[in-house]
Amino acid sequence: MKRAEITLSGVVQGVGFRHFTVQTAKSYGVKGFVKNLGNGKVYCEAEADRGILKEFIKELKVGPSTARVSDVKVDEFDNLHNYNTFEVKY
Repeated sequence: MKRAEITLSGVVQGVGFRHFTVQTAKSYGVKGFVKNLGNGKVYCEAEADRGILKEFIKELKVGPSTARVSDVKVDEFDNLHNYNTFEVKY
């Protein structure tokens, strides 16, 4: 199991990106959260097996059809927060 901190830039707010992320996380069994940042970016923490995280992040790099992801920063960690669900934080 790994934890990833993911920051996405581009047209990622006001386009359904958080909802897309929650649905994608649930389909992969990823736990964690997603939230909008004040600087126009989206931040996500995700926990899953490394291979699943890789596929999940690949989906986020594309995003919903209404989004335009221009940059993705990913940091991986071994320490887990042991999230029970995947949700939107406000």
